[in-house]
Amino acid sequence: MCFKGRVTQTKSGKVFADYPLNAKLLKALHDISYVTPTPIQEQAIPMLLAGHDVLGIAQTGTGKTASFCLPILHELEQKNLGLIPKHTHVLILTPTRELAIQIYDNLVEYGKYLKQSYAVIFGGVNQTRQVKALKSGVDVLVATPGRLLDLIEQKHLSLQKLSVFVLDEADRMLDMGFIRDIKKIIPMLPKQRRNVFFSATMPKEINALAQKILVNPKKIEVTPESTTVESIEQTVMFVEKKEKVGLLLHLFKDKSFKKILIFVGMKHLANKVVERLHKNKISAAAIHGNKSQAARQKAIKDFSNNKVRVLVATDIAARGIDIDDVTHVINYDLPNEAESYVHRIGRTARAGKKGKAISLVTADEKSYLKNIEKKTQQSIAVVKEQPFHSDLAQNAAVVKPGKAKAKIDASKSRGRWKKKPFKRKGTVKKTSSSKKPVNKKSKPKT
Repeated sequence: MCFKGRVTQTKSGKVFADYPLNAKLLKALHDISYVTPTPIQEQAIPMLLAGHDVLGIAQTGTGKTASFCLPILHELEQKNLGLIPKHTHVLILTPTRELAIQIYDNLVEYGKYLKQSYAVIFGGVNQTRQVKALKSGVDVLVATPGRLLDLIEQKHLSLQKLSVFVLDEADRMLDMGFIRDIKKIIPMLPKQRRNVFFSATMPKEINALAQKILVNPKKIEVTPESTTVESIEQTVMFVEKKEKVGLLLHLFKDKSFKKILIFVGMKHLANKVVERLHKNKISAAAIHGNKSQAARQKAIKDFSNNKVRVLVATDIAARGIDIDDVTHVINYDLPNEAESYVHRIGRTARAGKKGKAISLVTADEKSYLKNIEKKTQQSIAVVKEQPFHSDLAQNAAVVKPGKAKAKIDASKSRGRWKKKPFKRKGTVKKTSSSKKPVNKKSKPKT
């Protein structure tokens, strides 16, 4: 991922110019002030340049994209393979449209002095332009699983000439239900190929998938599983559910809250939070699964360009959004999994900068908090000095995360029933003269 203007010092003191990368690539990196490699880049680039398969375990925001893109573009320039209609030499598979677009943008930025062809394909939009981009063939294709399979089935693309396969955010693929699609794609790949496999965590199913894909891989592990970036200041504020918006508005009075990413658990809640912020003259936008691709991209662009101060998102944005200078991440709803928490707060403190993560926690969510602290092996500081502090929430009993989730889900269901009571079609209301509702369409019993 491209961190503009970042100059950090690694333990070895290496800079990108020390690697045997193509001079045109180094020139492009110089243009964007990309000078020193991050730890994962420092380890991965030499391994990939040497031709090894790589298994990388690293959380978001560590610079994974450049770690595999730079050596791949270097190799393509060396081999000068030439385009093959409806084929690609490199496939980068990623779980979300947002991440696919960002990887494509990075490729264009890194390869701007190279005579190479890049394309990105994803669902939710008309396929015409994507099909046109594939017609003459491409050097590197970035894709989401569903659209990739669609275009292969329609004979617009073949993977038979593939030389490098990159699977990015593998555990997120599992979370989003794409593992079946990946298992369909793997047999379509040629046996002779190089593989790059990145995941923030390694659950059993992902580990099994890695063993199936990789051949004698070199393993890179930058940070342990479920750990959080040290430069993020994490705090918790205990609050009653109905007071969460009030607490948000109170926090936003602080001018240091310049660029805020808020995570919520449900799509309709994202819209409601944005509406309340607008009423209080705070610029905000929402992104979630019900938004069109164009609307989501506009919201991200406006947030990135500081046209809106707040971006409210569901977990569709927990990974794959690489936006500079996010000052605060706020968990309006705390996730029930530690990994999701880590990925969410990783949207701040990027590129060596500092950031803050604040979680608004109710009594029911306290069990999630304790699970997160256990998995990340750290205690998160509690801030009581705020007008909406709830002793009830802070002193709530802790239960297993699964039991807490069931209780919260049940509460959400009750809320929906109150708003839209279920009305059975084809029935009449019970009256004093009828003990049972009678279906109008049913025939009387004989």
